[in-house]
Amino acid sequence: MAAVTKQPMQWMEVPGAIPGCPPGLEYLTQLDQLLVQQQVELLEAFTGIETKNKYAVKNSMGQQVYFAYEESDFCSRICCGAHRGFQFHVTDNNGQEVMRLNREFKCCAGGQWCASCCDCCAYEILVEAPVGQVVGIVSQKGSFWKPHYHIMNERREMVFDMWGPCCAWSGACCTCDVDFVAYGSDGHTEVGKVSRQYAGFAKEMFTDATNFSVTFPQDLDVKLKATMLGACLLVDFMYYEDQDKENNHG
Repeated sequence: MAAVTKQPMQWMEVPGAIPGCPPGLEYLTQLDQLLVQQQVELLEAFTGIETKNKYAVKNSMGQQVYFAYEESDFCSRICCGAHRGFQFHVTDNNGQEVMRLNREFKCCAGGQWCASCCDCCAYEILVEAPVGQVVGIVSQKGSFWKPHYHIMNERREMVFDMWGPCCAWSGACCTCDVDFVAYGSDGHTEVGKVSRQYAGFAKEMFTDATNFSVTFPQDLDVKLKATMLGACLLVDFMYYEDQDKENNHG
């Protein structure tokens, strides 16, 4: 029997520098979709011990664009689970950090009804590109039932209004995608979305690794595209990190 040869990872070709574009975000000028695939952690799958999340970020052809890895401490992962604060380092195919995503720990945050009361009850992610320079913010907003977020620029001005479905649940036996749709300033025109995609029965059943698709107009500002990536990770932690763990180990 012939040996199975593992195909090497294909990286997207490095684009040239573009004036006014944050270094490393040139890739995004050519894209209207990102595929965000969480890596399977065997220790976590077999023991249930929460490990640091890692994601491969690819284009629609399956070529890797970025790699995102979490920085958080063991105690916060064990004690706080998906509610932990974290920092994600996003690197390009040269291993250079081109983005950093930060979420502070907030002990009272997460509830949709409470998020409108005060900032301490609402999660948000700050997107830096390059590191140290905030280019966008994703902030949870209060709502009666549906998940609600504002996609904002560096001045905290709302650019997109993002809403999730009434039921954001997904699992091994639920094969449909779950869409969090971003609307323009008029509140009606769809300009992009973050979709939680079905990853297959085995992956859904035995791991907490998730697959997402992030879509946006190709001519959208790269800073907002990077912020949409931040929205994807915020949605994952808020709705699927603990849910998947309960499915697998509960």
